[in-house]
Amino acid sequence: MDRQSNPFHARMAFGQAPQSLLGKVLTFILGVAFLILAFMFSIVALAVVAVGGSLFAGWLWWKTRALRKAMREAAPTAARRDEQVIEGEFVREVVDNDRLLR
Repeated sequence: MDRQSNPFHARMAFGQAPQSLLGKVLTFILGVAFLILAFMFSIVALAVVAVGGSLFAGWLWWKTRALRKAMREAAPTAARRDEQVIEGEFVREVVDNDRLLR
């Protein structure tokens, strides 16, 4: 198979660095343009995610408002119940004859 009939021969030319000054300048300009375009798309994607996250947080806040109200109303009654709790520690002593014999 010679070089002319190779179907990948046309693609191999893109793998080489440009030799002329015009080719180098054009390559630089296209590279910068693609980087700017990629940056713009990433900024738009970040904005879409931020707006979506804000909308979801607002929706979640709105849906849980009744639960928050119920928790605020129940908090004083729970505090009154907790006043009767006595905290303490204990030690359990085990007598030898209470242990299981093997």
